[in-house]
Amino acid sequence: MGRAARYVLLFSLVLTLRGVAQRAEATFRVHVLGPDSLLTGDTPVVAWLSPLNTAAMPARAARTFKMDQQNKQFRPHLLVVPVGSTVEFPNLDPFFHNVFSLFNGRRFDLGLYETGQSQAVKLPREGISYIFCNIHPEMGGVILSLATPYYASSSSRDIVIRGIPPGSYRLSVWNEHATAESLSAAARVVTVAADLTDPSTVTLAMAPRGAQTHPNKYGEQYPLWKP
Repeated sequence: MGRAARYVLLFSLVLTLRGVAQRAEATFRVHVLGPDSLLTGDTPVVAWLSPLNTAAMPARAARTFKMDQQNKQFRPHLLVVPVGSTVEFPNLDPFFHNVFSLFNGRRFDLGLYETGQSQAVKLPREGISYIFCNIHPEMGGVILSLATPYYASSSSRDIVIRGIPPGSYRLSVWNEHATAESLSAAARVVTVAADLTDPSTVTLAMAPRGAQTHPNKYGEQYPLWKP
């Protein structure tokens, strides 16, 4: 290898190491107002950072995920996926299901299908999709499709997002039981620095406990009978 080629290789290595060294982490301490026992493995707090400079948003590879339907439940209850990913919904129960979503992440209706079959949906944009079954009102799941790779979730007090290039970001947080007002108030612009060590506090108010109901895909109440 010639001297010039060695210099180019050394310079490239220095730039690579510098980029790795400049990666930082951000810790967000969650302060819960209300019944914090609602923070469980199925319903954690999710926090993500979106670069204010959209040109700095790294591409995320779309993948295929599964949300099983088994024992009249969606498993896992929560999925966080890159934008453009496909989610499959296999029916593992010995009866029919009808998966649908009527919220902002992606509106879809996969129709009625029996045990052993599977349907899938692609999530082309960022958002939150609340997943239901048009036959079984007790079934519910959530899919967060994110454009940013800088996210983490936790059911404990601290959420740590690692591998972040220093810069300015829009912080967003989500929890299934948090009030819309507290989620909106928690969103803000944050600056991530390589030497930042003190956690930033996020305050979430939990909605009162009680039976949560939702309409079927036609916007009507579910029938009283359960197949």
